[in-house]
Amino acid sequence: MATSSSKNDVNWGEVEKSEDFKTLKNEHRSFVLPLSAAFLVWYFAYVLLAAYVPKLMSTPVFGNINLGLILGISQFITTWAITMWYVNRANKVHDPLAKKVYAQIENGDHK
Repeated sequence: MATSSSKNDVNWGEVEKSEDFKTLKNEHRSFVLPLSAAFLVWYFAYVLLAAYVPKLMSTPVFGNINLGLILGISQFITTWAITMWYVNRANKVHDPLAKKVYAQIENGDHK
């Protein structure tokens, strides 16, 4: 987004203190931090299971497909699902809030 106002004209401290910016920041953090923590726990659980409980991970599920392979593939599925969930949330929640903050900056509300 190109800005017509000079960066020197904006009081970034005021932007940061504005309710809309705080809402944007809180919405983003309340979504990203718990989801990141949950995924890291899931990821490290997989790694630790593979390292310390190989018998469990080599348990056949059907044919030559074992539990480790299914959990490994589900890591990729989880990554894609989280990405799609984040993009959807960003489009619906974060982007409108960011546009509102941007519009306030462009209108000179934070000088």
